[in-house]
Amino acid sequence: MKKLIKFLFFILLTLLLAVIIIFRLQQGPSLGESEMAFSEMDMIDDPDMDLMGDMDVPDDMILPETTGMQIMGDPEPTPGPTPTPEPTPELFTISVIGDETLTSHQMLSDQSEYSYAGRMSGDYSYPFKNTVQYFANDEFTISNLECTLSDDQMYSPQQFYFRAPAANAQILTLGGVDFVTTANNHSLDFGQAGLLATYAALEEYGLAYGKEDEFKIVTTEHGLRIGVYCAYNDYIPSKDKAAAAIMQMKADNADYIICAFHWGQELYYQPNASQIDIGRACIDAGADLIFGCHTHCLQPIEEYNGGIILYSMGEFSFGGSTSPKDRDTAIFQVTLKRDLDGSITVDGWKVIPCCVSSRPVYEGYTLDNYNDYCPTPYAEGSDDYYRVLSKLDGSYEASSQGADYSNWYSSYG
Repeated sequence: MKKLIKFLFFILLTLLLAVIIIFRLQQGPSLGESEMAFSEMDMIDDPDMDLMGDMDVPDDMILPETTGMQIMGDPEPTPGPTPTPEPTPELFTISVIGDETLTSHQMLSDQSEYSYAGRMSGDYSYPFKNTVQYFANDEFTISNLECTLSDDQMYSPQQFYFRAPAANAQILTLGGVDFVTTANNHSLDFGQAGLLATYAALEEYGLAYGKEDEFKIVTTEHGLRIGVYCAYNDYIPSKDKAAAAIMQMKADNADYIICAFHWGQELYYQPNASQIDIGRACIDAGADLIFGCHTHCLQPIEEYNGGIILYSMGEFSFGGSTSPKDRDTAIFQVTLKRDLDGSITVDGWKVIPCCVSSRPVYEGYTLDNYNDYCPTPYAEGSDDYYRVLSKLDGSYEASSQGADYSNWYSSYG
């Protein structure tokens, strides 16, 4: 009878415990509350209540050991989207360099070690090897091409004439030049046939170019529309024709307008009255930049009425002479800012003073052969560096001016 009472009491406690556990699970008990329930059961001190010891209980009736509930921490926050950067204005560099004569004159054989071909020795990247870093990543580079590009033998009645192989167009493309003007006094060295051959060579090697009294709008890699008007007209470009071209380029939504003029007097360090008049008139008409060349020397830079006039950028890679009388040249770079509304403004400009050769005359090379046709920047702060700056700011005082070619054939210039 006593064993039966113990058994019934055990059954009752088991059912009661099962009800408590189910109730606690439904209410989400904490670990402390669960352990308290079991502690209260353990405090029964009646020796007659040794339920598990006095009777055989089947294994499947033994309650599992309580291990407590796992308390989970707060879940990791889900990262939000990366903030979109605020848009900022874009900056672009436009570069300007002087005359490119990519061959020697007719009196110097290509076999000569002093000739353009002899110095280059088949390496089309050679002439720009010391300056390409300034043009490789700019937005637009413009220069003046002052020679014919053709593989055909041609006759010229000119005192000086220059014919380079068509493949020499690669010198410019490898050097980072994007556009050349052909409006100059050497474009017709070999007549119309030579001019057409030059156009064909430039097209073959993918170089944009401008013609006499014509304009072209070039769209750059980043969508800038650069308008360029080119004129020579026997050294006196027409103001009226230039103004009409400028007006049309503005109507065609050019972002920046350049007038490339071949003008001035050789080896004069100040612009003449005609250059000043034409240059300022074109700025007044809406041009942004005047790019002058021809004088074989640098002339001043003038800021006028919101525009910039480069009266002459001199020579650059110039095969016309093994010993140019003036060896100074420069790279001009203007920075354009495209604002968030698409407007274009000038953000500043700078110059990089250079020598037309990497072989300065004062390092053991003679005046007869120092030109290796490889323009090279002068050391910043050097006398040469400041001499270039003085030519560009108009303070240079020349000991003599003008070019004399009367004995050219006997000296081979």
